[in-house]
Amino acid sequence: MDSLLEHAAGVEPLAVLSRFRRDFHACLTARADELSELADAVLCADGPVRDLAGLSLAAEHRRGHGALYDAVNCGRVDIGRLRRSLAGLPLPRAADGRLVLAADVSNWLRPGAATSPERLFCHVYGRGKGQAQMIPGWPYSVIAALEPGRTSWTAVLDAVRLGPDDDETEVTAAQVREVVARLIEAGHWREGDLPVLVVFDAGYDVTRLAFLLADLPVQLVGRLRSDRVFCFPPAAPEAGRTGRPAKHGSEFAFSDPATHPEPAAATTTPTSRYGTARARAWNRLHPRLTRRGGWADHHGPLPIITGSIIGLQVDRLPGDRHPTPVWLWCSTPDLAPADLDRLWQAFLRRFDLEHTFRFLKQTLGWTRPKIRTPDQADRWTWLILTAHTQLRLARHLTEDLRRPWEKPVTRPGRLTPARIRRGFRNLRPTTALPASAPKPSRPGPGRPPGSTNAHRAPRHDPGKNTKTDTTVKG
Repeated sequence: MDSLLEHAAGVEPLAVLSRFRRDFHACLTARADELSELADAVLCADGPVRDLAGLSLAAEHRRGHGALYDAVNCGRVDIGRLRRSLAGLPLPRAADGRLVLAADVSNWLRPGAATSPERLFCHVYGRGKGQAQMIPGWPYSVIAALEPGRTSWTAVLDAVRLGPDDDETEVTAAQVREVVARLIEAGHWREGDLPVLVVFDAGYDVTRLAFLLADLPVQLVGRLRSDRVFCFPPAAPEAGRTGRPAKHGSEFAFSDPATHPEPAAATTTPTSRYGTARARAWNRLHPRLTRRGGWADHHGPLPIITGSIIGLQVDRLPGDRHPTPVWLWCSTPDLAPADLDRLWQAFLRRFDLEHTFRFLKQTLGWTRPKIRTPDQADRWTWLILTAHTQLRLARHLTEDLRRPWEKPVTRPGRLTPARIRRGFRNLRPTTALPASAPKPSRPGPGRPPGSTNAHRAPRHDPGKNTKTDTTVKG
């Protein structure tokens, strides 16, 4: 399949959108016309998507509700081809021209679905501090390309559902590797370009990810807990001293300022939202690894993973006048002051992905359907991601159908995804419409009255199937 990137230069956005709609239809290998119209119904429905049955009433959905459920249950999507199509689209870049990716996990909560397999306990934040809960559901690891400024737009490139037997770090590393390979194949990165910056929030083992992705042209930045302890390189051995050379130098404890020497780089940046941002960087630090968790089965000596620590302190946060420092780890061992500002500002852009998750769930209805099987959930997830991509491609094509109480948008390209979706119904007839017209048919007899299920659906307990050995091995 030809890369859409080759056709994007000098081509109108409408042509790019139409080509992607045709490519998406070609990726549907079963119930293609119904799935294509179902995506259009998601894009053109009035208001947020509340349920599947309501989408069958949209004017863009020409088939009945039975065909809708049949497509969700039995349709097929060539996900590999769809991923290559997404990677071939035009992507946003930072001010220096590099690609900035963000990875995060969003949960499809299914607490009452006892017959749904492969559910995990998902961490969900409560409304107050210390009110987090663990609720059964399907966690999805999502990777998206970020824009340079503060916005609610991201370019979603991939989504992988985490299973009960998966190691989250290994799955994320494989996902990042495949995304970067597709971006290179599509021509977004060439030899000599700046490395791709990948940003992670807390919860990821970013140092282990850096070890697994050391052969890729990527730079990793991730948030760390405030109780972590790292080590400087060991001092040069004294003359005439025998014995095994030291691997770790003095400790750097985030919570103990007495262990913080003079930073290698420091910057002060005024911001409109957070007050003054003070960033400091300490170069060439590494964690002290032990043979447990992800390193329990590592062959050979444990590696020394060297990087840089970034400490960020701001005057205020929304709802918090006394914020604690934010600690970041970067896979680059030596940072200059210019790199320091670029990295912590790119980390703040990672929160744009939260706007995408909220839009997918609250407006496009990603987690609304009461779907039983993981395959059906994956199928519906990719349909929603494709719908969001079409809105991104239509960003400069639709008119602003604002409500009387909404402020007008003066700058081009600043419309939110919800306002772009409001005008997509008027844009759709001018784009490619690959779905064929439905054939007339007679409804089937349906289920006989009074019949019951022949087989009771099996129950599945949520949680991990593979136990992790937390003991330290010698």
